[in-house]
Amino acid sequence: MTKRSSAKNGSYQGESTNAVHGGAPRDKGFHAMTTPIVQSATYAFADTAKVIEFLEAKVYGGELDREEYARYGNPSTWSLESRIARLEGAEDAVVYPSGMSAVTSLFLTVLRPDTHIIMTDDCYRRTRQFCETTLKKFGIDTSIVRMGDYDALEAAIVPRKTRFIFTETPTNPYLRVADLRRLVDLAKQNRVMTLLDTTFATPVNLKPLDYGVDFVMHSATKYYGGHNDVLGGVIAGDTGRVRALKDARGIFGNVIDPHQAFLLERGLKTLALRVRHQNESAQKVAEYLESHGKIDRVYYPGLPSHPDHDIASAQMEGFGGVISFEVAGDIRATSDFIDRLRIPYIAPSLGGTESLIEQPAYFSYYDLSSEERLAIGIKDNLVRFALGIEDPEDIIADLEASLKKVPAAARMA
Repeated sequence: MTKRSSAKNGSYQGESTNAVHGGAPRDKGFHAMTTPIVQSATYAFADTAKVIEFLEAKVYGGELDREEYARYGNPSTWSLESRIARLEGAEDAVVYPSGMSAVTSLFLTVLRPDTHIIMTDDCYRRTRQFCETTLKKFGIDTSIVRMGDYDALEAAIVPRKTRFIFTETPTNPYLRVADLRRLVDLAKQNRVMTLLDTTFATPVNLKPLDYGVDFVMHSATKYYGGHNDVLGGVIAGDTGRVRALKDARGIFGNVIDPHQAFLLERGLKTLALRVRHQNESAQKVAEYLESHGKIDRVYYPGLPSHPDHDIASAQMEGFGGVISFEVAGDIRATSDFIDRLRIPYIAPSLGGTESLIEQPAYFSYYDLSSEERLAIGIKDNLVRFALGIEDPEDIIADLEASLKKVPAAARMA
């Protein structure tokens, strides 16, 4: 049976080696190369002495190599958490059924009434909704500041009340990149914790914990799973903080299914290979799009035109597989351009083997008018393109064929 352990031992230098071998014992049980799917709701004890031995370790902090009930843990889950901790450079990690489950559980566990959090504006809409609506019901306030405005960020801190600064890096959908040294220094000076959602970066491109960030989270549905076939979420950090989250998970009941854990661990083994290919492909595609006359603007940290290019170049090993861009046309011309593409699927999400493309005006903000979308920075002609592992030459040829048919008359003023 796989033991629960921190990332202090067994780490390797290479990302792919850690993804394949890090965090789990060589013999994972039953002489299996892969971690078995332990499909059990409860675990039996040989006798009462074993029960007492287990409880002594659980209550007083001894080494645990088993569990009593699956809501508190599962060998398939422990193996996944240990492997993720190695990749993140963390002491420990905790996994959840989805990315939203991860971030909401963290806030509900750590925050108390009459506390306050700060988040940046260019973040996933559902996370922002949770903070501004659900947390508000519990007497927890949220301030939204513009991404990259560190003076506004500092001004938003309320002494003895602000608990968290939360941001994504890169952000969704404009791929803004936080200056982690500046962010962490600001937070520590004011005794505020930091939480970074680095789903778009992955630990292959960025390890925020190395900069002193308190918590790093991911929607594991994306690059960790990597095949568009499983949901998941993860938070990594130091042992004490993660242990508190695991204890709360046992109360909330938002545990990951053993088969989910199996699929995520399988996906992790090829994470570095996929991400490095997506980094290279996205750079080529972004450069192509920026040079095209039918594209108004491209947002990609690997381009010198991106506002955070210098920061990203200093902090990141690669710039990721997501590109956002504006088609030189109105909302209909943009959707027609997307409809003509043959390679990417029209779908939300990102990070999988298949390329996915979406028009945020429809997928994430359809309930808002054009004016309301524009007020929060979402243009009708904005496209988010999440590259898969297809060959970049084929992707570029597909884009070129569709862009040729974008009419000049549809160009936006």
